[in-house]
Amino acid sequence: MQFDQKNTGLIIQDFELSTDKDQMSEEEFLAILAERMEYMIEYRMEFLLSLMYRLDIAEHKINFALSPLAADPPALGLAKLVVERQKERLATKQQYKSKDVEEGDEWEW
Repeated sequence: MQFDQKNTGLIIQDFELSTDKDQMSEEEFLAILAERMEYMIEYRMEFLLSLMYRLDIAEHKINFALSPLAADPPALGLAKLVVERQKERLATKQQYKSKDVEEGDEWEW
C-alpha cells in the first residue's frame, strides 16, 4: 500500500504531522509517526490515548505496545497500531463501497 495524503489524511490531521511529500513508503510514514508518538508519550500522553481510543484501537494492544515485553519501542509499536488500524478501515471501506456498487444500491431522487 502506497501512503499518501488520501489514505493517511486522518492520521496526519489527528497527530498534527507535517509531511512535505505527497507519497511515501510505509517505512517513511512509520518513522515520521513514531517520532511524533515519542513526543506525545513524553508530553501529551492523555491526548495520545484519547486519539488511540477515537481511532478504535484495542486497549489491550495499546497496553502491550507500551509494555517492556513488546518487540518494538513504545513509539514505534503505537505507530504500527495506528497504521494497521488505518489499513483495516480502508479495507472495510473498499469492501462495502464495491458491494454497494455491485448491488446497485444508489439512491435516485
